[in-house]
Amino acid sequence: MRTALFAAALFATAAMTAMPAAAEMNFGNARPNPVKPFVETPVATFNFPWAIAFLPDGHMLVTEKPGKIFLVSQTGQKQEVSGVPAVQYEGQGGLLDVAISPHYAADHQVYISYSEPGEGGSSLAVARATLKGTALDGLKVIWRQMPKGDGGQFGGIITFDPAGKHMLFASGERMRKTPAQDPDQALGKIIRLNLDGSVPTDNPMYKEGGVKAQTWTTGHRNPYGLAYDAKGTLWEVEMGPKGGDELNIITPGKNYGWPTVSNGINYDGSPIPQHDTRPEFEKPVVYWTPVIAPAGLAFYDKGLFPQWKGSAFIGGLKVMSLVRVAFDGPNGAREAERWDMGHRIRDVAVGPDGAIWVIEDEDSGRLIKLTPKKK
Repeated sequence: MRTALFAAALFATAAMTAMPAAAEMNFGNARPNPVKPFVETPVATFNFPWAIAFLPDGHMLVTEKPGKIFLVSQTGQKQEVSGVPAVQYEGQGGLLDVAISPHYAADHQVYISYSEPGEGGSSLAVARATLKGTALDGLKVIWRQMPKGDGGQFGGIITFDPAGKHMLFASGERMRKTPAQDPDQALGKIIRLNLDGSVPTDNPMYKEGGVKAQTWTTGHRNPYGLAYDAKGTLWEVEMGPKGGDELNIITPGKNYGWPTVSNGINYDGSPIPQHDTRPEFEKPVVYWTPVIAPAGLAFYDKGLFPQWKGSAFIGGLKVMSLVRVAFDGPNGAREAERWDMGHRIRDVAVGPDGAIWVIEDEDSGRLIKLTPKKK
């Protein structure tokens, strides 16, 4: 298995600098585990669902990329939420992430990301509103990427720091490459803001103003997962080009290299220098060649699956799988298991009772609850 993966990676990086030794390379499993230690219970279906967010009472908010949000019970009852803004639904754009305020019990605030239409195309926008029953009240855009343009991959994943003081979100480079290294463009960045959208004074480049002041990290391609682990470390998954999907530790002020370096190659087959050739850039803790097309990232800290406590779960779009990542030491990680789900997995979430929830990326995409098999 490892030999086959090494051959694939060697082909993908032909014409580059010499590859590191196989023992230094970090690959996931080539084949899914045929034995699933969980029972899959479909709960509801949606039109291209994109994200799941749990409310304190166990209900979920589920977004649909064409532009709807539903309040969903754990038994599948759906109520459409009103007050959702207009979105530019085309390609990778539409209604994207939904996240619950870290102080939801007091403020009932909900954050959403979406591709906002306008003159000149669309741009990633982040808004917040108060959830009143099944309505978003007082929705306000607190950040938008400018200038607007066409197409590409928006990123849009939202998370909050463990202290509940700051919001972080991922802004994709929209298939434009070079803006990811332009400090004055918000493309290819992880942005850190206060909960109201203002800029924290302890951001790495706060004194520079503009996009620089908002930037936490730079040099990202297409980030579709962003989450803190139990120790307070921020992790991110992003799609590489042809090869080189990444799992990264996010450290403020660091540059992750795209498009200057990658562990993949361009779609036209032309090489890209690998991370090891440019030590000034942060390299991934895990990378995947062939790609898995990661979407969603959730850390497991519950007791329903005790054997997985401390693991992370990633949805695989390309491989139609659920991927489990195990952690060895403070900065080590490896793909531990992969299960064939038969459908593109768009998001992963952990419920209050410890069940794992996934959604499928299709026009009748299912919301599925995963619980342990009885022994």
